[in-house]
Amino acid sequence: MTKSDLYEIWSRVPVDYYQKGVRRNPYQRIWHERKIRKAKSIIRDLKFKKVLDVGCASGFMLSQIAREFPNAKYFGIDAYDKAIEFANKKYSHINFKVGVAEKLPYKDESFDLIICYETMEHVTHPKVALLEMRRVLKKDGALILAMDSGSLLFRAVWFVWENTKGRVWQDAHLHPFHHEELEALIKRTKWKVRKKFFTHFGMEVVFVLQK
Repeated sequence: MTKSDLYEIWSRVPVDYYQKGVRRNPYQRIWHERKIRKAKSIIRDLKFKKVLDVGCASGFMLSQIAREFPNAKYFGIDAYDKAIEFANKKYSHINFKVGVAEKLPYKDESFDLIICYETMEHVTHPKVALLEMRRVLKKDGALILAMDSGSLLFRAVWFVWENTKGRVWQDAHLHPFHHEELEALIKRTKWKVRKKFFTHFGMEVVFVLQK
């Protein structure tokens, strides 16, 4: 897939999709509120001063986490420039940057905590992205990695969603992993799986990883 193809896919999604969608659509509200609530419960048990959100889109989730834990510095990166432009205007207290997961513009061991939610299925080279996140994470840091589980229930729900209210997401999943495939890739890139669990009736898988 070419860069222009990818950009066309990204541009289908309004930059304020999460800010407005979470308020207007009850299904999205339930999904994203549960996702963010669970992320906060994991983060609450960690020690961190510097956080990176890989695939931050327009910064909605990261802004909610920053509000809950205000004593850290927050950084977000996403490939879609218009989403980052929106995020920088709306959340001026967070450092947002345009970039790809496969080539993170940060020094080695820059972050105590990295979050990567529902992004791995969208990146061009997932293995490279995992290696890059490993590079920029501190030795005693943590990566919280989450995406759809690839379960039969999720695939059925996604098929309906993609062909009804979620048409903007058609062709957006470049790598529709099953959770076992994703876990195998995680282990091949030398990550240690500290926790693995499921949310959203088994439709979302969450990994807590360390180097």
